[in-house]
Amino acid sequence: MLDNGPGRGVRIAWVNTGGGLRYKVVIDRGLDIADAEFLGQSLTWHSLGGVTAPSAAYDQGTDWLWSFYGGLVASCGPLNTGAPFTEDGKSYGLHGTHSNTAAIVESIVNPDPGRKPLTPALSPEEKSLEMRITGIVRTARVFGPNLELRRTISSRLGVPAISIADEFTNRDNQRVPLAWLLHINFGYPLLEPRASTYCYCGAVTAVRGEEWFREGCDYKSAPEPMDSHRGGGEFCGYVDPKADADGRIVSGIVNRKRGFGVRIEHTTADYPRFVNWQHWGPGGSYMGAIEPTNAGVEGRPKDAQRGWLQFLEPGETRTLRCAITATNEETELRRLLELNACISSLGER
Repeated sequence: MLDNGPGRGVRIAWVNTGGGLRYKVVIDRGLDIADAEFLGQSLTWHSLGGVTAPSAAYDQGTDWLWSFYGGLVASCGPLNTGAPFTEDGKSYGLHGTHSNTAAIVESIVNPDPGRKPLTPALSPEEKSLEMRITGIVRTARVFGPNLELRRTISSRLGVPAISIADEFTNRDNQRVPLAWLLHINFGYPLLEPRASTYCYCGAVTAVRGEEWFREGCDYKSAPEPMDSHRGGGEFCGYVDPKADADGRIVSGIVNRKRGFGVRIEHTTADYPRFVNWQHWGPGGSYMGAIEPTNAGVEGRPKDAQRGWLQFLEPGETRTLRCAITATNEETELRRLLELNACISSLGER
């Protein structure tokens, strides 16, 4: 538990995979992930505000930014993943309410090679090496909506990887929208000027920064800090990724100088697109993200116009999965960088 500052009293759980990856789950902030380091090197960026206690006061307009601590995974949704808007007299804030909702811890399991397997899906050896935390996060009010998320974050002893399984169930008697985005954030030293490269294959459509996401511009490489990104300057684009025959999408980031990186994996069925967000500000504001999503970042009305808006019927359950792996293996880093060799294109909004 954090015991000082604006995050005092916030429950946390440190996870050490024993494979070089260590990360901090913030239970009272939607069971998201704040700190993450691989072999002593930070993977993510942290805002100057740090982890704050959850508060519904941040659910209006763009006030979410006051509580955005960065971190490896900041989940957005589940009713809106982008810009604020008003619909039927109700206001929906930037990136939704999830991040400022405390989780109910359901279970915590530590690895134990002597424990008998509980689930036949895994072999006894695999099961005994698994570590996981499961919690419930509810987005609920009288007369609806009543959307329940059962999140499980798991790792395997000796493996520098994180698996996130988000099981959504509509507990209401009306259908509800389901808009979900994983804001996977990177910072120094993983994200370093003239050393780091985003890795992905697919058409990019600029949301902000048409002059950046253009033919002839190396928009995947980390530049020097930009004066134009002081304050709220940013580049942001939708990536329509190319999947393999099984519908699997791989993306990531590599620091070529330091020889390590992060691989992100999900399927088109769960997250059909992702966002590449880049904020190259000076003075501690140099960060970026890959954001797998089933929606967009311009607000739910825009999602509806594009045909992206998804729903859950009463009683319906849907599970979205994503895996994040840290690596310093040359073969894996080369495979990530080779994603950029594919033929991509630039789309239009």
